[in-house]
Amino acid sequence: MAVYTRLGAEEMADIIAAFNVGTLVSAKGIAEGVSNSNWLIETEASGTARRFILTIYETRTEIADLPFFLNLLDHLAAKGCPVPRTMHDAHGASYRLHPTPEGDKALALIEFLPGVSVSEPMPGQARAVGGALAQIHLAAADFPDSRVNALALPAWRRLLDQCGRSGLDSIHPDLGRLVDRELAVLDAQWAADLPRGVIHADLFPDNVLMLGERVTGLIDFYFACTDILAYDVAVTHAAWCFSPDGGQFRADLSAALLEGYDAVRPLSVTERAALPLLARGAAMRFLATRAYDWLNTPAGALVTPKDPMAFARRLQFYADPVNTEIFA
Repeated sequence: MAVYTRLGAEEMADIIAAFNVGTLVSAKGIAEGVSNSNWLIETEASGTARRFILTIYETRTEIADLPFFLNLLDHLAAKGCPVPRTMHDAHGASYRLHPTPEGDKALALIEFLPGVSVSEPMPGQARAVGGALAQIHLAAADFPDSRVNALALPAWRRLLDQCGRSGLDSIHPDLGRLVDRELAVLDAQWAADLPRGVIHADLFPDNVLMLGERVTGLIDFYFACTDILAYDVAVTHAAWCFSPDGGQFRADLSAALLEGYDAVRPLSVTERAALPLLARGAAMRFLATRAYDWLNTPAGALVTPKDPMAFARRLQFYADPVNTEIFA
């Protein structure tokens, strides 16, 4: 379960009381997620039941980044995007510091949104996700804050260098050779002069809530940053358009996702032309983080590392010139 910080009943009640959202009725730990501690909270006020997500941010989330993440949610929600609003305490703060045996940790209370994350998406759902992604790109155009992408190309190289050629080859005998070849291409050709803005950067199916073919929630903005908008399209394409192991490409999902995005924010000719390379970069980004975790997660850890080869297979697919036509 992704609950790394334990809270007693009285402690939890005091936390919820600070946000003035009613009396705590129940708190249930949420198993999903790997980086933070999360609970589904139910409260009652004047006979009305309400639900929220309480998050305590663990070591992977920098407290200094929280204003960007949480202010972004409020900005997008105010513009009608399907994202959760943050609850503010009596002083107007969107997060609070909570003392724990390991030191003060930040926590936030966020609106609960209905919906489920799909495990086997259909084209209509992919189309809706493409449209929702374009919607947040447009809505964030006047968001005043910015954040550097801490997992951009230089970070991929650092992580993969730390894995080492022998480490990569211990995952798969051909992985080191693939990484060397593709990093050289990305270093030489990475597109810089493309429209930029705030991106989600991690829009996998488990970060999207849906009811049928309607997107009810885009969640988990904790990788959000300022970067190339079309790169966010490529990340979402890599996340949605393959089988989980990366071995099967879904052309129907690909076409629907891109159609949905274009219907709201049409990609320029230049952005379209850059998508094959951006998709290789998106696959490399998740290959790098997964490979690092695969080699460095201690045995017996609460989190099971994800297979980096799922994104090595995506990378091989995107790197094949025959497949560039999917973005035409």
